[in-house]
Amino acid sequence: MPEGGRERLIADGLLAVESGVRTYTTARAKAALARAALLLQRAGAPWRDLRLPLAAVLAERYPELPDAELADLVEVMLPVVTAELPPLFGERSAAPEP
Repeated sequence: MPEGGRERLIADGLLAVESGVRTYTTARAKAALARAALLLQRAGAPWRDLRLPLAAVLAERYPELPDAELADLVEVMLPVVTAELPPLFGERSAAPEP
């Protein structure tokens, strides 16, 4: 599902493409990830991996999907989200395409 997953996430407004090249998370996805991370932190979840808040967001958005398909969507979003983090800390890197 990776390419189809990417297209689904774009159609559903969680990912977007700039100039047909760079994939990035939308404000909707960033807000959902922030809420999920805060809930996990408040619950004392021992997570250090972005896949957990990504899975929480996607499971809420797509409750009908089987676990394997949710995992595929997490793997599509993970490199995009990861590539967006370094600029927050003063590093620049190109977003890898899923």
